[in-house]
Amino acid sequence: MGAPVTVGVVALDPVLEAGTRTTLLACPDLTVCEPADARVAVLTVDRTGPAELDMVRATRALPHSPAVVLVAGALASGDALHALAAGARGLLPRRDADAPRLAHAVLAASRDDCTLPPRLLEQLLDRPADARHGTGGWTDGMLSDRERSVLRLLADGHETAEIAQRLAYSPRTVTTVVHDITQRFRLRNRAHAVAYALRAGLL
Repeated sequence: MGAPVTVGVVALDPVLEAGTRTTLLACPDLTVCEPADARVAVLTVDRTGPAELDMVRATRALPHSPAVVLVAGALASGDALHALAAGARGLLPRRDADAPRLAHAVLAASRDDCTLPPRLLEQLLDRPADARHGTGGWTDGMLSDRERSVLRLLADGHETAEIAQRLAYSPRTVTTVVHDITQRFRLRNRAHAVAYALRAGLL
């Protein structure tokens, strides 16, 4: 087992911050530190509005560019899309943010993997296609079957090694596919790619 992943907590409410810290301290694979020194930052908020999305962006802009896991009191599908586009790599409703789930999201984010709760993913995939078009400029012909398969498994919360095993690819191939997508569409990371594919109705 490698060294524990460093994780910081960002919250506007000191009570939420203290609760999140207590939960993270119960995770043996994590070490709690200041957000500026952390590999992953957990943002705990009541809602997901413009100020909270600015917090995601500001946290990503810290010197070490920590990955961001957003824990929110309420997360609708539209909120999730905005949060992913702002740079979040993991999303959890606060009611689901117990120690095992939060640790899983933090560890996945530290590997640049994206996690979404199943209920939220279902809401995103059930959105009408016309509600997801018009923001990324993608059309059906812009993604190959292989790219779409990789993105769908990313959206389901699978990590690189799991995707490689499921699709009978090497982990390097999966990484290359994601890199190609992010470079082609000028996206920031794999979470951003998943968000835009969902918004464009391609998944």
